[in-house]
Amino acid sequence: MTDASQPLVSIVTPSFNSAPFLRECIESVLAQDYPNIEYIVMDGGSTDGTPAILERYRDRVARIHSAPDFGQAQAINRGLSGAQGDIVAFLNADDAYLPHAVGQAVRAFAAHPGAAVVYGNAYHVAESGSTIAPYPTQEFDRASLARSCYICQPAAFVRRTAFERVGAMNPALHYVLDYDLWLRLAAVGSFVRIEPFLARSRVHAGSKSVSDRRAFYNEVFAMLRSHYGYVPYEWVQGYASYLVERRDQFFTKPRHTAAAAALALIAGIWINRGRPGTFFTDWLAHRTAGKALFRRR
Repeated sequence: MTDASQPLVSIVTPSFNSAPFLRECIESVLAQDYPNIEYIVMDGGSTDGTPAILERYRDRVARIHSAPDFGQAQAINRGLSGAQGDIVAFLNADDAYLPHAVGQAVRAFAAHPGAAVVYGNAYHVAESGSTIAPYPTQEFDRASLARSCYICQPAAFVRRTAFERVGAMNPALHYVLDYDLWLRLAAVGSFVRIEPFLARSRVHAGSKSVSDRRAFYNEVFAMLRSHYGYVPYEWVQGYASYLVERRDQFFTKPRHTAAAAALALIAGIWINRGRPGTFFTDWLAHRTAGKALFRRR
């Protein structure tokens, strides 16, 4: 997988007890038609079938490291600290690239030499691999990124200089480390969206963001406050809908009921207690807009 005439792309897969999905993940990287990939697997000392799987790939992967770590962010940072690529990416062990993903991202960087990040479309898939729905990707806009994480992590590639400039991954985060990275990168560089579908993002009961939604939202709120001093309506409403309906929010779309709206107002004012008026205005604007849309229908 080497051709020095093409930019080197360094890809890190952090893994921990991900044996059911790891083979598909690794094969999706090895099957890429791009000729200059440095692939690194950072395993956190798995105790399932992961070591046996990794052993089969030792002669096809640039580096395999297996030892206890302090989480996904540290594993990615360690993996990329010794990597040489001009373009970097991380692919979780339960996700996978689609064919031609890396080559399409590299061509987009060549066409946009000032871009810090190139990202494409992706699919949410179930544990079995069946497609749930396209990831809700959007055109890049810095302001709207605070209200929605519309960049799918496995479908995103980062210029190494930008990654280093913002200080790499935040090891204090466990659920929204990719979202935090996009916000920090958005402050220093431009993002380019491309149309092809580049990846499959797996959603299953063992996913961190699925298995503990309360912890996920709490980390989102703390992270957004650290960036903006404010948590926008959309995130608070999502949390309120979860508390009212107790749905996973991936396999079933949350309903914004009157009860959820009322809870969102109370929770949002508490979460944004330093800026309660701002949140009330935000909440009211969305309620007014929703009613107007309903009347037009």
